Amino acid sequence: MAVLAAAAGGALSAPAAAEDAGPAVGLPGQVEFPTQCLPPQEAGLPPADGPTAARISVDDPAPQVGDTVTVTYQVVATPAVNPAGGELPADALTPTGRVLLAGAQSGEVTVVGVQRNPVVPAGASLPAVTMTGTFTVTAPGEITLAPGAYTLHTGHPLDLDTVCTPAAAAPVAERLTATPLPTANLRHVLLGSAHGRPGDKVKVTAAGFTPGATVTVAGRAGAAETADRVAATADELGTVLAELPVTDKATTAVVAYEGAAWSSGHGSGPAAYAVIDPAPPPGTQKLTATVEPGALGMTQAGQEIALGAVAYGDGGAAPGRIGTVTVKDARGGPAGWSLTGKVTDFTGPGGIRIPGASLSWTPSCTAEAGSPSPCTAGSAGAVGPEGAVLASTPDAALVGGTFTVDATVSLQVPRYTPPGAYSAVLTLTLS
Repeated sequence: MAVLAAAAGGALSAPAAAEDAGPAVGLPGQVEFPTQCLPPQEAGLPPADGPTAARISVDDPAPQVGDTVTVTYQVVATPAVNPAGGELPADALTPTGRVLLAGAQSGEVTVVGVQRNPVVPAGASLPAVTMTGTFTVTAPGEITLAPGAYTLHTGHPLDLDTVCTPAAAAPVAERLTATPLPTANLRHVLLGSAHGRPGDKVKVTAAGFTPGATVTVAGRAGAAETADRVAATADELGTVLAELPVTDKATTAVVAYEGAAWSSGHGSGPAAYAVIDPAPPPGTQKLTATVEPGALGMTQAGQEIALGAVAYGDGGAAPGRIGTVTVKDARGGPAGWSLTGKVTDFTGPGGIRIPGASLSWTPSCTAEAGSPSPCTAGSAGAVGPEGAVLASTPDAALVGGTFTVDATVSLQVPRYTPPGAYSAVLTLTLS
């Protein structure tokens, strides 16, 4: 387990350039809704009621949980008029607004535009504007986006705000479908003994299964199952306690799985087990030398991981590196291992959070010379609260060795995240 910390800034995107002309009516993502625009008191103008034509688009309609999506909110036409009392010069209008999220994820996205507009005559309608912002996807499923209120700030000759609010809920203008992060298989078995005589019962503890599921505990010889088998029910924590009579002399390992047959997604890796038959044939003497299996364990350098700082308003990647992990596998037998990691949300000042899915890593793994097993680094990508594989070795007739596992990490900090230190906990599990 390691604590990660980042000094961060940035939750919303920087302003994007406004467009002088909006898109044609009927384009995807364009809707119309009734609006009341309240001019500033200093202008002495009545409220302006009328339709707003707006368009919302996203840069990625099929993101993965943890991805950052850029949202563009274009106000194509507005009932708001120039409040300046005279001609409004070019590039004196700054828009801000909100985009409303619903469905699998709810909330608001603040969008901002830059000062870019043509000259607006006195009393004329204010021109089309474009605003952008970002949000981090936190849940899988369909997410809808609808236009919300927007404010048109004019900076000549005074700072004046015209606030435009939908008179009724605006219709959905855009939809995206988020996919979940791939999850790591944390199912594993532990044996009370690594060897026994034919017919002996071995105590099996299997963990990581679906609570209430029927779990099969079975002997295995290489990739094939043997005749040794027993079924049990996982408790409310997903743990199974069983005793497996091992009578088949071909059994070299024990596995546990849900469903009709073992699979890499619903089953544990094999735990080595040896059947020792002490009875020699008549007229012979049996010589037995036992190599006692050892343990599978790991050590990690350091408990703190300091990530780089990012500038407030800019956001971006806060880089770092995990403490180097050394895995030693002295079990023998056919069972490989898997090292997985999962991370909590990053918590900062006032309880503000950066989702744990915003942390990604690029793993590496090296096997020490002479190690029977090769080591495979996990895929580069998001870590997240569901977990991801850091490194693994495959099942084989004979496994073991010493391995060095490392990974560079990067936390994607949204723009305008409030300044301060943000911390999370990264937990590594070896099974």
